[in-house]
Amino acid sequence: MRIILFSGKGGVGKTTIAASTGLKLANLGYRTIVVSLDPAHSLSDSFDLTDKEKFSARGLPIKIADNLHIQEIDIQEDIDRYWGDVYRFLELLFNTTGLDEILSEELAILPGMEEVTSLLYINKYFREKEYDVLILDLPPTGESLRFVSMPVVLKWYMKKVFKTERLIMKFARPSIGRFTEIPLPDDSYFQAIENFYEKLKGVDEILLDPKITSVRIVLNPEKMVIRESQRAYMYFNLFGINVDAVILNRVIEGKEDCSFMSSWMGLQRKYIEEVHEFFSPVPIFAVPMMEGEVVGEDKLEVLSDLIYGEKDPSGVFFKEKPYEIYSENEHYVVKIRAPFVSRESVSLIKGEDSLVVRVGNFKSHIMLPRKLRGLEPAKAKIEEGYIYIRLKSSES
Repeated sequence: MRIILFSGKGGVGKTTIAASTGLKLANLGYRTIVVSLDPAHSLSDSFDLTDKEKFSARGLPIKIADNLHIQEIDIQEDIDRYWGDVYRFLELLFNTTGLDEILSEELAILPGMEEVTSLLYINKYFREKEYDVLILDLPPTGESLRFVSMPVVLKWYMKKVFKTERLIMKFARPSIGRFTEIPLPDDSYFQAIENFYEKLKGVDEILLDPKITSVRIVLNPEKMVIRESQRAYMYFNLFGINVDAVILNRVIEGKEDCSFMSSWMGLQRKYIEEVHEFFSPVPIFAVPMMEGEVVGEDKLEVLSDLIYGEKDPSGVFFKEKPYEIYSENEHYVVKIRAPFVSRESVSLIKGEDSLVVRVGNFKSHIMLPRKLRGLEPAKAKIEEGYIYIRLKSSES
């Protein structure tokens, strides 16, 4: 099975591109499902479904065409399916504090529930082999990063905290319960979490396998969008999830026949150049802005041809880590893939939150995690197709 995640800032056209990719794959004969994790849920609107069709689905897959289903995850429905005992305890807890009953129900849907539930669907579809390709339309960038970090967080919690917490509560509940009105979680609460975790086992291996899973970052040639996409690119690299393409959407083409259009096209050219510098060597697919709204299968087919041309979207377009950051002998090292760079002097420029590396015609922009932004490049070397840069504190 192939899994493709589409990530990007809200409003860049991520859902539309996910939908058009799914349609092209279905037309190529792949059994495909496109799953939306974005709470805005505009996936069904991309296919111009009626309100009745959307409502009747209640978070389950909807058949769009031969080989193509779409699914908009409904957390309220999934709570009943998977989170029952956990949700009821949280609702009771909030209600005990004096909050209104309806407000308690809303607050009991904690941040992360949607992301964890979507991981369950990944595991489910991967194991059942009902589909050849699973496409996930991720929520806006910040929530996307929480999504990819969830397997690590859950595994740590289950190994380090869960068993101890369950044991303590088992012995403490009878005595503490007599002295407080605050509800304490019973064993059904812990059993629900354990059952859920069992269904998630192995999902981290699926996400980290570049032969199975790829992220495609969707962006527009705009300053703020590019910066946020850079951050996402950095975090996906740190988590070890393969980014195999960048889709540069809504590129303005045509004649510069007025000062307004000329100004916009000039600005876009500048940002398009930056996109190639920031994301190289990952392949970049430039997509021209289409006339009118991209809604309905006909428009989505046109868009998919503009993106991929004759290429099969299920392919893995890039499979190597452009860079890694790791610690070595009390220093941090940035390792950058640069297979065609010869032994020349390395030029390093340290920005506020990034590192610019230049060797001859080779140039790479590396956005640094917050922890490393105060460090300065101290030493660089080129070895076997990689540039190694050691970072150190300016005080040391």
